[in-house]
Amino acid sequence: MDNWEIYVLKYAERTNALKHEHFLFTDAHNGPMPMDYFIWALKNEQGRVIIVDMGFEEKEGKKRGRRLLRTPAEALAKVRIDASEVEDLVVSHMHYDHCGNAHEFPKATFHIQEREMAFATGPNMKHPAFRDIFAVDYVVDMVRALFGDRVEFVHGFKELASGITLHHVGGHTDGLQVVRVNTQRGWVVLAVDAIHLYANIEQKNPFPLVLNVADMLNGYSTISNLADSPTHIIPGHDPMVLDRFPKVPGAEEFAVRADLVPNHWN
Repeated sequence: MDNWEIYVLKYAERTNALKHEHFLFTDAHNGPMPMDYFIWALKNEQGRVIIVDMGFEEKEGKKRGRRLLRTPAEALAKVRIDASEVEDLVVSHMHYDHCGNAHEFPKATFHIQEREMAFATGPNMKHPAFRDIFAVDYVVDMVRALFGDRVEFVHGFKELASGITLHHVGGHTDGLQVVRVNTQRGWVVLAVDAIHLYANIEQKNPFPLVLNVADMLNGYSTISNLADSPTHIIPGHDPMVLDRFPKVPGAEEFAVRADLVPNHWN
């Protein structure tokens, strides 16, 4: 079975986020609790590359009050990956901050849960509470990719490559999937938006942007069973990830290696 390197790449941030925005069940304590925005790059010993998610564009970030620090393609270039040559790209779900920039990956096949495409193009999009976190142009990009034979649908579980499996968990969206990756330190799970922050799973307190709370809570158990330990679970938006894991030389400001043993776990 292949071992994979995992590059966690920060491309944007939201520094004015508050604690109460991150938890379904809140208390009287509040204060700043920033969020980071990441994509993830997987690379094996043979040089095969698989990307997880595509981020958003500057215009979309400005509209939503999110600060773009670098494009995902620029972040990938810093770790010697050419976005224009990527052949496999996992779309964890189709929210705006994970499904933009398809034009930067002209050779990619997009691996998406069929339920997610149905959700993003189905009757639930009549409701602003669901559709506002999607960007219609990005959804259309995925439909165009489908018509161009560049979408591979996942039906629950899929072994994408030796040492990489995709698992449907839902909760946050109907078709959210997580990525299990075999590394030199064991099985790591990229939880993406199944777990926004470490505190969400540690406190069993879900992020409030959720389609199905029960599915999200059950997803915590699924992810815990798939990962070798709590240190093998990588949340989707927690700034602590950049502090806990070894930095990538030449990209220390925004890139870490989650396949390596954490520097600390404070």
